[in-house]
Amino acid sequence: MARHHQPRKGSVAFSPRKRAAKETPRVKSWPTIDETKLLGLAGYKVGMTHAMVTDTDKNSPTNGMEVFTPVTVLEVPAIIVMGIRAYEKTSRGLKVITEVIADNLDEELSRKISLPKKYNKSEAIAKIKETLEFTEDIKLLVHTNPKVTSVPKKKPEIFECGIGGTSAEEKLNAALELLGGEVKASEIFSEGQFVDAIATTKGKGFQGVVKRWGIRIQYGKAARSSKARHVGSIGPWTPSRTMWTVAQAGQMGYHKRTEFNKKILKIASADEVDQVNPDGGFIKYGLVKNDYILVKGSIPGPSKRLIILRKAMRPKKADDLPQINHINTKSKQGV
Repeated sequence: MARHHQPRKGSVAFSPRKRAAKETPRVKSWPTIDETKLLGLAGYKVGMTHAMVTDTDKNSPTNGMEVFTPVTVLEVPAIIVMGIRAYEKTSRGLKVITEVIADNLDEELSRKISLPKKYNKSEAIAKIKETLEFTEDIKLLVHTNPKVTSVPKKKPEIFECGIGGTSAEEKLNAALELLGGEVKASEIFSEGQFVDAIATTKGKGFQGVVKRWGIRIQYGKAARSSKARHVGSIGPWTPSRTMWTVAQAGQMGYHKRTEFNKKILKIASADEVDQVNPDGGFIKYGLVKNDYILVKGSIPGPSKRLIILRKAMRPKKADDLPQINHINTKSKQGV
């Protein structure tokens, strides 16, 4: 009898599947653009709804037709630029030269950071300017403003954001202009643009091999002799050890993930929240109170999770501007 062959169960692309170190993801790579503007933005996942959108993809069989499109709503209040960080290139990678911190920081930030007593902002700026010839990159420290949203928290999240420009000097001049100010979503992204969504996925706790890896449930004699929801063997007698590729139980979910090329369908101001808020608000979130973004499709993470949107690293060619004909605002309570 011929031996049965089939692909392994479950991808090992993200192994080991451990819990993320923190809920606010760290973005390690930023695209290179000539325009001096921020390369990313943070918002809070509100939930999902659907919209009726005119298909503008010229290669689609439904081109020009009105199609049902699932969309994710992100609440994106303006982010505050709180600092500038300069990097130099060393044999061990990029190393921080110094940081410039803005004046009059939000009082909620005192729970997260504390400046040294001898900190001098003017000296820090002068040091960056003196070392510009050795400066490899300039990045911004920004923080969110959750207390103006429906997220039940006051402590802001701090993350590092890239900035566009052709040289370190150009980036520094743009960063100094933005320092201490607010930046809105409409100043970074535009409708129809593709972005990358970076977030920590929904946590599912400790799970068995069937749910975690999708292995086949044993049947017949094999299931009656012991149990059904386990792997048949975790390894041979020789070599007498278990390979890391063997499906085993463990942590599932709460992993940092990046989804590439998510299309922005709409960027709206706080004056247009009535166009998206359902009666009674979104389940497990509430009402949208600030600027918001509609992204085509789904995004990692549960409601209230921080989502970082980054300019696309592998951008697709943008279509015409999206034409949204209807956004569903039917109450989702009790659904």
